Amino acid sequence: METLSNLESFVRSAETGNFSAAARRLALTPAAVSRNVAQLERNLGVKLFQRSTRGLTLTEAGEHFLQSVRVGLDSIQGAIADITVNAGQPAGVLKLSAAPGFGMDYLLPLMPAFLERYPAVTPDWYFDNRPVDLIVGGFDAAIGGGFDLPLGMVARELGRIHLIAVASPVFLHGKRRPEDPTELAELAGVTLRSPLNGRMRTLVMRNSAGTEIAAVQKPVLMVNDPDALCRATLLGLGVGLVAVPHAAPHLESGALERLLPDWHGDIGPLSLYFSSQKLLPAKTRAFVDFVTEAFRAQKLAQILSVRSQARGD
Repeated sequence: METLSNLESFVRSAETGNFSAAARRLALTPAAVSRNVAQLERNLGVKLFQRSTRGLTLTEAGEHFLQSVRVGLDSIQGAIADITVNAGQPAGVLKLSAAPGFGMDYLLPLMPAFLERYPAVTPDWYFDNRPVDLIVGGFDAAIGGGFDLPLGMVARELGRIHLIAVASPVFLHGKRRPEDPTELAELAGVTLRSPLNGRMRTLVMRNSAGTEIAAVQKPVLMVNDPDALCRATLLGLGVGLVAVPHAAPHLESGALERLLPDWHGDIGPLSLYFSSQKLLPAKTRAFVDFVTEAFRAQKLAQILSVRSQARGD
């Protein structure tokens, strides 16, 4: 019978691609992880990894073995965590990831109520606009869009993220308002570069009739951060295609005005990502259920979309 430490060392090494990263996740030394994997290979009588200076590559036998044991291992670990940590009550450090602007404006405000309900849980937030690798990074959950879903992870959609064309009153003074997205090219634009490939993003906008038109902008400034995009638009540098939750408070205050009120861009779902294991640690299950309920009760999905701006259309 194989030990849990041998199996865990193998699975985490397969997920991270090297012994050093697996060791950091397991709070062991790389040598200890390597020994555990070597012992597992000896006991099974098969080679699970091809080793090189660039890292680890699973053999065919290793691939099959990983598929067989990973879900079971996660379930065992979840069961152990639930039964040993505070008698199954939510407790421990909860490692979380979200985009900075959205996280600070919409998720941090949920934390007082969450901590009041689960005082033994310590949220550890990492704010980053780039999708993180939940498995390699050791995250319990993440909220955002565009994440790859490795085996063993699921995404629960919380809402859709819509972009709208906005500009400051100072910038718009004396200028003709565009009537459709093609006319945005006639105005100076603040544009967003992809943080993944550095290319300027071209957004397809849609109106209430379902017509779709590409919004091609004339950039006077490019940024790679949605918060910087909104800030630059507030400074009067040009028209920005800004996410509704970023733009909403400035539209309400009058610092920004919406252009093309019948048009918006949909950049995909905002989702909550976490392990698909049936026996999630109590702290993770508590967070998933709490955030899902908060989005429903506070109608946050509507705040993310153009529905929250319907009265201004």
